[in-house]
Order: sequence, then C-alpha cells, then structure tokens
Amino acid sequence: MEVNAARIKWHDNVWAALIFFTRLPLWRIYQPPQASYKAVVEYWPLAGWLTGGAMAATLYFGSMIMPWPVAVIAAIAVRLLITGALHEDGLADFLDGFGGGGDRSRILAIMKDSHIGTYGVLGLIVYMLLLVTALYSMPPLVAALTVFAADPFSKMVASQLINILPYARREEEAKNKTIYRKPTLAAGVSLTVQGLLPMALMIWFTGISWYLVIAIPPVVMYFLYLLILHKIGGYTGDCCGAVCLLVELAVYLVASAQVINL
Repeated sequence: MEVNAARIKWHDNVWAALIFFTRLPLWRIYQPPQASYKAVVEYWPLAGWLTGGAMAATLYFGSMIMPWPVAVIAAIAVRLLITGALHEDGLADFLDGFGGGGDRSRILAIMKDSHIGTYGVLGLIVYMLLLVTALYSMPPLVAALTVFAADPFSKMVASQLINILPYARREEEAKNKTIYRKPTLAAGVSLTVQGLLPMALMIWFTGISWYLVIAIPPVVMYFLYLLILHKIGGYTGDCCGAVCLLVELAVYLVASAQVINL
C-alpha cells in the first residue's frame, strides 16, 4: 500500500535510515512506511553518529582494559557487526567492477555479482591495513574523537553523489529495491549539520588543522565522482558505500599525519 509522501514524518525517515544502515533489530520497535526508505540518505550521517559513536566508545574505553592494537581491531569489529559490513561490501564490489574494467554494462554486471574478486579482496586488505595503522598512530582520545567525526562527515560528503549524478541502473531495480530521492534544500542543510557538528567537536578538542581535514576528503570524493561519471555515468549503492569509506579513510590519514607533527 502506497503511503502519501505528505503523511510521512521526519522521524519515519530517521527510523528508516537507522534500520537501513545498521543490522540492529530496530524494526522490532518501529516499522516506518516503505516510502521512507527513499529518504534514508538524508539521515545517513545521523546513522554515522550511532556507528561512529559505538566505534569511538570501543576505542576509548577499550584502551583502558586492553592493549591499544587490540582495542583498535575490536572497534572496527564492533562497527562491522553493527552495519553488517554494508559499506565494505560496496567497496569490494566497486573495486571489482572498476578494477575489472570494460564498458559500462560490464562494470555494472560485475558490481551486481555477489561474488568477490581479486580486486575486491586486495582492496579490502589494503583498506583495513591503512585504517588500522592510521587509528593506531593516534592517542586513544584523539582516535575516538576522530572516528566520531569522520563517520558522519564521510557520509555527508558521499551523499552528494545522488545530487550530482543520476542513478546508473535506470533500467533495473536497485539491489536493495530502493532508489534514493534527491534531497531538498532543507534536507541538504540538515545533512550538513549532521556531518559537521561532530567534526567541529573533534577539531575543537584536538587542535587538528580544520582546513586540511575538511578540504582534502572532499577532493578525494571529487576524483572518485569523475571516475564514476566517466565509467558508468551514474551512481549505484555500491558507489555510495565505496566513496563513503574512502572519504572516511582520507580523514584518518590526514588526521594521523597531523598528530605525528603536533
């Protein structure tokens, strides 16, 4: 049964985003209208407050009871459990599709395949090594604040893909049966607030140069956008997940480089 968009409340969209982007059984508490899932990207950074907050808490408090390297790996494992490795799956598919090459239809077919290939495996290994090393290089409190900032910020940046690109599988349904709607101006302002508040908190407490940590990750997103535009002419869910993780990784690399020089 189709629900009138005017009857959908903002909290329906929030619930939909938390259910969509995590594996927590929140659907047992509340089931939003199906139409709300078209707006989940508008609250993607808010879901990052949950996943980034859980990861940050594991880093900070875990460092008090276990060796720092173990706390780092435990924090990553916590987020993987909460999200069901949703974005990591997208990154692997993205790397397989774009790494395998070929024309647009070939890349889209590879990304739709549930099997993981060489590019996906190697890419995830390199990604995880860089992630663990970057977090390990920071003191626990700085790492925790950076994680809490980077998760929502990267989702805010990656969400711009659906504003500047059409959906690539116009002739097909998405894997998750949902095609995101383009955010309105009000939704864009909300996205910005959701993404920048934790970043402002991190910059305030750590003293990391704001212009580097805010400017460089969007540059990474821009070059990924050019690649996606050139190769397939539009976004997919896998592209959004991959851009999110790579932009987030850029935040960690920039922050860790500055921590060394502080």
